[in-house]
Amino acid sequence: QVQLVESGGGLVQAGGSLRLSCAASGRTFATYAMGWFRQAPGKLREFVAVISKSISTTSYADSVKGRVTISRDNAKNTVYLQMNSLKPEDTAVYYCAASAVFTTRHEFFESWGQGTQVTVSS
Repeated sequence: QVQLVESGGGLVQAGGSLRLSCAASGRTFATYAMGWFRQAPGKLREFVAVISKSISTTSYADSVKGRVTISRDNAKNTVYLQMNSLKPEDTAVYYCAASAVFTTRHEFFESWGQGTQVTVSS
């Protein structure tokens, strides 16, 4: 169990960039795979990206591949989501989450942040 707090969301024009951060409390951050998910109004929670407990492995949803980069700094207990070339369909609440295993399935993530709103205007 880790406590997660997202930040960095906001309003941006289509084609712009945002960098989301997720700060974790606790001594076990480095033992978790960390993921980003998003949820738009009326839609299911959607996988965005995940990174292994090291930096050796990452996975991205097809919808964001090439535009998004997930990274982590275990010394700072922080995971990041750099988003470029943003589109209106990227508008959603973005959540970071921690999992004991490397997976894209939300049901395996045991800890979740409160979310940060990303709005992309057209």
